[in-house]
Amino acid sequence: MEFTEITIHSLASPSLSNQMEKITGWLFFLFFTWSLFPSIAHAQLITVRGEVNLTTSTMILPHEHLLVDFIGAGEVGEHRYDRDAAFEMILPHLHRLRETGVGVLVECTPALLGRDVQLLHELSRAADIHILTNTGYYAAANFHFLPWNTHQRSAADLADEWIAEWRDGIDGTGIRPGFVKIGVDAAPLPDVSLEIIRAAAITHRETGLVIACHAPDGAAIVEAVGIFEEESIPLDALIWVHANMDPNTERHLRLARMGVWVEYDGISPQTLELHRDLVLLMRNEGLLHRVLLSHDAGWYSVGEPGGGEFRFFGDLQESLIPMLLEAGLASEEVHSLVRDNPLQAFTPRERE
Repeated sequence: MEFTEITIHSLASPSLSNQMEKITGWLFFLFFTWSLFPSIAHAQLITVRGEVNLTTSTMILPHEHLLVDFIGAGEVGEHRYDRDAAFEMILPHLHRLRETGVGVLVECTPALLGRDVQLLHELSRAADIHILTNTGYYAAANFHFLPWNTHQRSAADLADEWIAEWRDGIDGTGIRPGFVKIGVDAAPLPDVSLEIIRAAAITHRETGLVIACHAPDGAAIVEAVGIFEEESIPLDALIWVHANMDPNTERHLRLARMGVWVEYDGISPQTLELHRDLVLLMRNEGLLHRVLLSHDAGWYSVGEPGGGEFRFFGDLQESLIPMLLEAGLASEEVHSLVRDNPLQAFTPRERE
């Protein structure tokens, strides 16, 4: 730990090159120490290149984006962009990401928001990085990204569609989703959002896939918890996405104690102190094992010239982890946050 303390102190240097040397130094130190930790047994992720047994101590980013199209469900499609141009724009960022020690990226763009599993497959091979894609529907943003007939469909009908993608692959590609991604607006939730949550719970029962639920406040997650309990689904199958947006930290603690994964994403230079304090809160309450960390960053933005401005997903590795170590977290606690926790969350469950 003496090495770590020297590294963190040196990060105050005004020289960018010196900072990068120190970042590289503590990353090497972390990977060396993490290699001594036992791996989670039988941890098998479903990636765009198939099922993978992760045996290394690589970092995992549980919520990022590579391509997004905000045009809406009625107009979205691969006809709106050049896949080769998107590939060329995104690939250097994935090469850079590998250099920061990340080996797994969970791509959270849902269907009808620009999900392109063929592009993800090509990027995964070219960058030698594992990528997970998803099934599910995004009912947030006032249903702008839902198929027109979703309001007329039952939870069981929706679940059948998502289970078929898990069983047979997405859009005839054979590429299977590694998790379920849904989105809802703030509580109280309308019927269609409740049906989508129930469909996700039914899908989990059949597939074991974890459910990442976009929710701007914890009250919506409390409603989701009620549906999970009605469907007898364990709460460790639920990730509360964007928990950092809800200032009610008592709700963070309560849901984490119930077994929900609490995801603090949106990490950026402007949020580092907030994210540090949230992590320390959960640690002090003995709940670090329920926390996920990511950036919710990227991406090639369809419709913008050249794909727009790509926000790199590096602030966790390059800034927040040093801050957490300086604040007193042990190396093994950081390892849990950026490797063990997301690996456990995204490993499909075997339910009886």
